[in-house]
Amino acid sequence: MVGYTELAKMNTFTLDDVCNLVGNKKTASSLVLRLSKNRLVKKIRNNLYTCVNVADGQVIASKYHIACAINENAYLSHHSAFEYMGISNQVFYEIYVASSKRFTDFEFEGITYKHVPSQFDSGVIFPKNTKGIQITSLERTVVESIKDFEKIGGLEELLNCIASIPYLDENQLIHFLSAYDLQFLYQKTGFILEHYKDQLHLSGEFIDYCKSKIGKSTRYLTKESTKYNSQWKLVVPDGMFQMVEQGGMPLV
Repeated sequence: MVGYTELAKMNTFTLDDVCNLVGNKKTASSLVLRLSKNRLVKKIRNNLYTCVNVADGQVIASKYHIACAINENAYLSHHSAFEYMGISNQVFYEIYVASSKRFTDFEFEGITYKHVPSQFDSGVIFPKNTKGIQITSLERTVVESIKDFEKIGGLEELLNCIASIPYLDENQLIHFLSAYDLQFLYQKTGFILEHYKDQLHLSGEFIDYCKSKIGKSTRYLTKESTKYNSQWKLVVPDGMFQMVEQGGMPLV
């Protein structure tokens, strides 16, 4: 069928893309409508489409390509960036998509695409050997996942992800910590990464830097926290690292 072969080469496309292919908007709309009726094209959301693979009936675009096509500066963040890197412990049916341009959360093919406000542009990378994918760098993903773990992924999944990482660039960590400049974030990051500092090749100077930024307030890592850590002025779940390392933690 005219047009399907060309569109199937794209992970996702808009009506403008089809218009560039066929020459005018009316023909483009007719083509998309005809392909949709023949179940060769599926609408993802307003003005975003993907083709259906005739061999297996599945959409051609991956959830990651769909996420990054939502708008011109969308990228994978938080647990979804970990997942794309192959670091995550479990697959979620939510994709976290950061962008400065807000969009309404939506569901497509069993996956919910959730907007995360983009605070700044640094630390967004294009993974090697991919096209149409943008994600946060490893260090930015770690910092933002620590910042937001109670809303995205949970503490146990965060610790499982960090436990799978062999190395972090502490200068990059400092860069993203400074970008947010939140005392509680320094507390959480320092406390958690101190436990993994040998594995991650983090220096004592990095841990001391985090300690120098925590201020005087005592804060709770989670609502269920009961054990006070005087070095970090942080109330944390009792034995949380041991419980994760032994295979589970009933925190979230």
